[in-house]
Amino acid sequence: MADVNREWIRLWTGVAPGAQGSGDEDIPALQAYPVAEKGRGAVIVCPGGAYGMRADHEGEPIALWLNSIGIAAFVLRYRVAPYQYPCALKDVQRAVRYVRHFANDYGINGSKIGVLGFSAGGHLTTTIGTHYDSGNPDAEDPIDRESCRPEAIIPCYPVVTLKPPFTHEGSRMNLLGVESDPVMVDALSNESQVTPDTPPTFLWHTADDEAVPVENAILFASALSKNKVPFELHVYEKGRHGLGLAEEDSHVATWTSLCGTWLERQQF
Repeated sequence: MADVNREWIRLWTGVAPGAQGSGDEDIPALQAYPVAEKGRGAVIVCPGGAYGMRADHEGEPIALWLNSIGIAAFVLRYRVAPYQYPCALKDVQRAVRYVRHFANDYGINGSKIGVLGFSAGGHLTTTIGTHYDSGNPDAEDPIDRESCRPEAIIPCYPVVTLKPPFTHEGSRMNLLGVESDPVMVDALSNESQVTPDTPPTFLWHTADDEAVPVENAILFASALSKNKVPFELHVYEKGRHGLGLAEEDSHVATWTSLCGTWLERQQF
């Protein structure tokens, strides 16, 4: 369970763009997990849940693991159904800008902000990795002047494509509605949005994932390769969907040590 005593930091001091109410689920926010060591990067964590919920085991436990390897973490409460696109993307873009803007306050390197996400949170991670901007220099809000391009992305058993036969229908419907606009399906099938400027990427999946086919990770890795973007892809032979840290499976659990080494190579 999430640490209920840890403060939620609102991403917007006023009403978030597109907010439909004033409850917690209408207020995108971050929980900060700082570390004593200063000057290293930070990772924003996006739990999965088919864009309909956010799974607790893919939030705080991931942040605490990142802390254990000396990296500050921020768990993102992004908006889910009934909210649809572009709310979740706006939330993660704002989260990257926020962490970058307040990097000195947290003792982190503002030029090393990563995003890590699971399943639909992995889709959100590949979305911020392919749909970002350098900030609006004329914005009244100084946070909005910051770039929202991450320096690294870590999609874990991610939804990547919104096209059949490999998409996860529940995630697509929650994000775009039952009658999804084909233009938006194309724009958010992120394997088709990779460019040479897409951030370095660490991907992992299991080959027998019955909920989100492994082809999602393979399609994204192939696009990264074609665009000569540095990436690392790990496909484990067996493992159910939604493993998180995968503490129940000693083989799949190696993803954390591999990812930690990779983050070091990215100078996080």
